[in-house]
Amino acid sequence: MKSLVVYCHPDPASFTAAVRDRAIGALQSRGDEVRVDDLYAQGFDPLFTATEREHHLEHGANPAVAPYVDDLLWCERLVLVYPTWWSGQPAMLKGWIERVWVNGVAWELPAGANRLRGRLRNVRRIVAITSHGSSKLSNALEGEVGKRMVSRTLRSLCHPLTRTTWLAFYGIDTATDDERRRFLDKIERKLS
Repeated sequence: MKSLVVYCHPDPASFTAAVRDRAIGALQSRGDEVRVDDLYAQGFDPLFTATEREHHLEHGANPAVAPYVDDLLWCERLVLVYPTWWSGQPAMLKGWIERVWVNGVAWELPAGANRLRGRLRNVRRIVAITSHGSSKLSNALEGEVGKRMVSRTLRSLCHPLTRTTWLAFYGIDTATDDERRRFLDKIERKLS
């Protein structure tokens, strides 16, 4: 399977980096062809400009994000690795979604229609691996915005049979080393 890992964290020594490495290792061990888009290390610009907004109903992405579009159109499995900040995806990852998942790439709006039609039929699996400082209960009470973004919004633009996997580490701010190790082992089991 062709797997794209989109990694979003500014600190290369973070626990999220360890999560990324474990995910990549598990995917490679199962024989997947893996590409990695490290948004911070690659200097991805998340700014959805006024010009892009003005032309967002036109077909095609800004040429500046063409390599990211190519990776998205190439993959069969999309693995998002990021921390949850302020109940959702970090601004960098949200900018990747806004600039890469555009008309002609991820969706189209047929003439006279009032609903988008998904175009990412190549994507058959979406895996989100994230961490939360707060508890699962707190996130549930907040509505789990990040989870809904992945399991409903992004999934709706992919193949109709696309499955989603949500791997969340709740309470990371107070987690022990053993709890962190167990979460890394869980990632390996789920992706292998």
